[in-house]
Amino acid sequence: MSPADLPRAARNESQRGHLAELRAQMYLGRFNLKIVGYSFLRAMRFAVEEINNSSTLLPGISLGYEMVDVCYHTNIVHPLLYFLADNHSKVQLQQSYARYRPRVLAVVGPDSSPGAVTVANVLSSFLIPQITYTATTESLRNPKRFPVAFRTIHSTEQMIKAMLLLLKHFHWNWVIVLFGDDDYGQENLKLLQFWATGVCIAFQESIPVPRESKKLSLEQQAKVQDIINMLHQSTAKVVLVLTLDLTLPFFFQEAIRQNITDLVWIGTEAWATDPSLHSITNISRLGTFLGVAVREVPIPGFNTFRVKAPSNQTEGAGTWASDPGTCNQVCDRCLSAAKQKEKELRDSGERIDFNVYSAVYVIAHALHRLLRCSSAGCHKRAVYPWQLLPEVRQVDFSLLDNKIQFDENGDPPNSFVIVQWRWDQDNHLFKKIAYYSTKHQKLLFGTDNISWHTPGNEVPVSICSYQCIPGQRKKPIGLHPCCFECVDCEAGTYFNESDHYNCQPCPATHWSNVRSQACYPKVVTYLAWDDHRAVVLLIVSLLGLLTTLATLLTFAFHLRTPVVKSAGGGMCLLMLASLVICFLIILAYVGIPTAFKCVWRHTVYSFCFTLCISCIVIRSLQIVCIFKLMAKLPKAYNYWTKYKGPYIFMAVVLALKAVTLMINFIISSPAPVELPLEDNPAILVLDCKKTHAFLEMLDTALDMSLSVLCFCFAYVGKEFPKNYNEAKYIALWTTSYFTTWVILFVAITAYPGVLVPFFNALFNVVNLLGIVIGYFGPKCYIIFFHPERNTSAYFQTDIQTYTMRQK
Repeated sequence: MSPADLPRAARNESQRGHLAELRAQMYLGRFNLKIVGYSFLRAMRFAVEEINNSSTLLPGISLGYEMVDVCYHTNIVHPLLYFLADNHSKVQLQQSYARYRPRVLAVVGPDSSPGAVTVANVLSSFLIPQITYTATTESLRNPKRFPVAFRTIHSTEQMIKAMLLLLKHFHWNWVIVLFGDDDYGQENLKLLQFWATGVCIAFQESIPVPRESKKLSLEQQAKVQDIINMLHQSTAKVVLVLTLDLTLPFFFQEAIRQNITDLVWIGTEAWATDPSLHSITNISRLGTFLGVAVREVPIPGFNTFRVKAPSNQTEGAGTWASDPGTCNQVCDRCLSAAKQKEKELRDSGERIDFNVYSAVYVIAHALHRLLRCSSAGCHKRAVYPWQLLPEVRQVDFSLLDNKIQFDENGDPPNSFVIVQWRWDQDNHLFKKIAYYSTKHQKLLFGTDNISWHTPGNEVPVSICSYQCIPGQRKKPIGLHPCCFECVDCEAGTYFNESDHYNCQPCPATHWSNVRSQACYPKVVTYLAWDDHRAVVLLIVSLLGLLTTLATLLTFAFHLRTPVVKSAGGGMCLLMLASLVICFLIILAYVGIPTAFKCVWRHTVYSFCFTLCISCIVIRSLQIVCIFKLMAKLPKAYNYWTKYKGPYIFMAVVLALKAVTLMINFIISSPAPVELPLEDNPAILVLDCKKTHAFLEMLDTALDMSLSVLCFCFAYVGKEFPKNYNEAKYIALWTTSYFTTWVILFVAITAYPGVLVPFFNALFNVVNLLGIVIGYFGPKCYIIFFHPERNTSAYFQTDIQTYTMRQK
């Protein structure tokens, strides 16, 4: 609008342009008044009048201005060209515009982001400073593209960050996003998606934006109704509304009609303090309204000035200039409407009004510096826009205790506040509850007295899934990271804050229970020397060793007696020597296992034990051959004895044993390992590594086969002479051998852990004692207690008796 066209030709006047949005709704073929736009217009006038009446700022210079209604953003270019035109209302093409004097030196506005970008694109070619007071678009933060663009409000990015901090403060991570179907809404949405972390969007929809009026088409109205139906069905309770105020009256009225309740609405600075929306009937039923707003700065005297008729006009006079080409209309109703909305405007506070007010002061201070003004006056000379531009960039002054300056991107140092809509406090429609520092990017709450719509005034909850308890991981549900199931971390794993979706495995030397947050070192156990089981084992082994040594000495001393010869003669000494070694190896089961001990426990012991029982097999076979084979198959017996059959048999058995042990040693060399316990994960048993399963079975099968042969030969010889009949003793030993195998298998299965090496050692001791007692015991009994039976005559008599009985 151009309500006060001051003569530009006057030497002591400077002209300003103001692109304002006053009318944005069709009304009887014209546009209905936007009351906040009128308030911005009055703020500019107020600032101009203050400056013109000042004796310290621009003394002797009066500011002139043009105000143009851009009708939302439907008419930007025509008034912009009007500002750029010279005195002849033309914009002439020139090679250089250094000496070109447009109608204005600077432009304030417009108040929409798309319009501000359009204006900046044009003004940048003429280097005319532009100061916008509500355009938050990030596009203007590019000094190379828009060297003329400045603003007295912070960017969209800072506003979005303030919103996200608000969500974080109240632990809201499940939200609905509604955005305007225009550049403003799209830019806000993109920035929200870029900066949002830990926030999930239940759904996002665009709110239709009226193009020529505030009346939506039937299709657009149906779209709004669909959005409200989705609000009914959603589990999210927080709605971010990223749109301009123009799109919201019908939306909120429809939401009230469809009985939407109990939601938290978070608005952008574009509508967070709009008194017209606040005054919609029953809007408080929709829930709690919060918003990011410009900080309120009271302007002394402005409230009175806003509803005061200009000195050259009375209300309804209709004397203001009207230019259809610039969308200007005679504004008889503006002052009347402002008086009707005076209370709402007062209660809203001077927020954007101060941005407009400070924008005018920025231009005044820049001119003051450019004209080298002092208390005596200013230098009178022609001023071009490009000369004013660097002075605008360098302004630095205080206005109503607020620092006014611009950074390298043309942004101011001021910040945002979080406001809550109130209906219970007449003088505070928009109550400040928090302050957002753009410098530190922190949200500082100044009060906990927030009025929620919930019973008991509890903070509303808007989350898709509750947080998992410590020790649980998140199992995603769908595509939203905020929606998940909580699953316990299994034993042997733990939960690490660095990864909420996977449980981390514990190292092999550590353990954890179900739902653990850390792993704990396992206790390494082994059969220690001071263990009572080890003591029992050592005592029994020592007794067995002493018994075997005593038997060895006895047989060595009585080597040429009939009893020793019938038992095997020199072969008995080999058997007893191997048994002594086996008893000594039992000591390797006690104490910390080493590679040396493991080799002795498995390889050496197995070979010595096989050597012993193979000798028993040979001895039993020889007796069978003497009493059975020699009589029935004398030739076979002759071959057997001539070609050293017993020794060949033993050599084959031992060679097979040696090959098996060697292959086993190569494939899985015996070495100490830490073995976990399934029933007690806190313990590691330090024991020798298990050998190859198949070779272990082959090794055991060889020993068992020899034991079975012993039993078979002993059974065949049950009718032999008494001194050669060892069936019951060998049967006793073989029965003991197989029984201990069964007991060992059951014991290892039932009692794993450190008891495994104990049972293995005990099993070996029992087997060794079975041989010593079962095979050599009866011989020692005859040697010590019946020496009369240890004579050649006695043995000859026994053989003769057997021969006569066979006849």
